[in-house]
Amino acid sequence: MAKFAICNEFCEGWEMPRVFDLAARTGFSGVEVAPFTIAADVRDIPPGQRKEIRRAADQAGVEIIGLHWLLVSPEGLYITHSDASIRAETVAYFRALVQLCGDLGGTKMVIGSPKQRNVLPELTYDQAFDYAREVFESVLPDAEARGVDLCIEPLARTETDFITTAAEGVALCQAVDHPRFKVHLDVKAMSDEGRPYNEIIEATGAHVGHFHANDANRGYPGSGDTDFRPVVEGLRAIGYAGWVSVEVFDFSPGPEAIAAKSMDYLSRVFEEE
Repeated sequence: MAKFAICNEFCEGWEMPRVFDLAARTGFSGVEVAPFTIAADVRDIPPGQRKEIRRAADQAGVEIIGLHWLLVSPEGLYITHSDASIRAETVAYFRALVQLCGDLGGTKMVIGSPKQRNVLPELTYDQAFDYAREVFESVLPDAEARGVDLCIEPLARTETDFITTAAEGVALCQAVDHPRFKVHLDVKAMSDEGRPYNEIIEATGAHVGHFHANDANRGYPGSGDTDFRPVVEGLRAIGYAGWVSVEVFDFSPGPEAIAAKSMDYLSRVFEEE
């Protein structure tokens, strides 16, 4: 049903060809890239380097599926800022990210970036919502042209106060009303809602554009007490056939162990269901 990928940032300090080789050796079909691991500003990545990265993925037999951790750098970007010039610069950078994603062969961009979307003190939630909608509407023509989906990620209340539930993500999707604007779901983030995973996934339905697999403990899937059977049940109920990408925040087990153990767990739990 699903296709499995790994995010590259847990391979700290590794060159991209080595990441692609790890993914292929451990049974993953794709790699998801955090742009800051290549350059602080993606506008500084020359065409030749982009081609080399894509060629290395092809040689390893894996796909580059897209980008995440989008606004870690450069500084000063903010999706919901009250200053129109800051939002304009954020739009410009999102357009650059879309071009990088397309150049690498990716089709998904995960919009997390909690520190660049929190509701500022001078704004109401509704004002921040409108600013975010305007930002994404400005970027979507570029995304449409490059075949890239922009996927807003609901995050836990400990991380942000803007889009903290899947339902709020759906509301933004409905406001933007574009086929290239989707909701990204993440197991760790969904655990903050206190609802069964399958219920959240099924309620989000056709708006689900991408999915991250991890444990509520911020480790790799299977490293803690999170039961993935409801996750698989929910994804199957909505007919999801996209990527399930491993994103972890505890890098201590090391890249080899994270990749191998994640694939072992995911392949077993998806087969069981």
